[in-house]
Amino acid sequence: METITGVAAGVPFTALPPANPVDGAAPLVVTWHMVDAPRTDAAFAAALPMAGVPAWRVHLGLPMCGARMVDGGLDAVVALAREDALLAFLAPFVRQAAEEFPAALAALREQLPVDHAPPGILGGSLGGAVALQVLVASVVPVGAVALVNAAVRVGSAVELVEGLAGHPYAWTAEAERAAAELDFVARVADLASQPPLLLVSGEHDHARFRADAVELVDALRARYVHPDDIELVAVPGLAHPLADEPGLEPAAQRPTARAVDAILTDWFRARLTS
Repeated sequence: METITGVAAGVPFTALPPANPVDGAAPLVVTWHMVDAPRTDAAFAAALPMAGVPAWRVHLGLPMCGARMVDGGLDAVVALAREDALLAFLAPFVRQAAEEFPAALAALREQLPVDHAPPGILGGSLGGAVALQVLVASVVPVGAVALVNAAVRVGSAVELVEGLAGHPYAWTAEAERAAAELDFVARVADLASQPPLLLVSGEHDHARFRADAVELVDALRARYVHPDDIELVAVPGLAHPLADEPGLEPAAQRPTARAVDAILTDWFRARLTS
């Protein structure tokens, strides 16, 4: 499978074309990777290639990751997490990645033979929060949304990174406001559209992430005109990461990642060809 790398409006990407030739422009699925392994666009593309989806799969790099790493490493990211897990690290990453998306999407449509239908979007872990922020912002129409072990409440991720600081997180009024802004269970009421949404949750993912996933699904089903458009799939044996450490370079697909890949492939194929 040919892999294309490039930059779209300042955002690095790894793109995989449809496996079979497509007459004219093909559909598009855009992803945002995890901060856990796989933590770059190239590594995420290898973990979840979705080769059977008749669409371009374009994996965008998060800020300060992959080609945007400072001095080729993650030390700068760790420093931000130590400074303030939420206000210096988690929230700015989600906001920046979501704000970059409209311009990046326009650039991708100029560079690649993709159609102008609303794209499918996919996010893993913190990348899942980016996908949800894009959905809630409603700047770009979205055709379908898939999430894998997603941080659907970014505040729930704080305790996972506060260990880098060596002490419990010091919540402030500003931090509480940021957590509320990025609590996508609470923000279901802000949705202007109701695209199909799949949430893939690992059996051994963080307990709070799994609980938040159930609450998000329940909240969406209560709001959607067609509740069956919301699906929750638990993957046996899947912990939070999808790849082995260090997760910076493309690597052989884990069995659990292969299971997730098959679920996503079937789901996106059905929605992009219906």
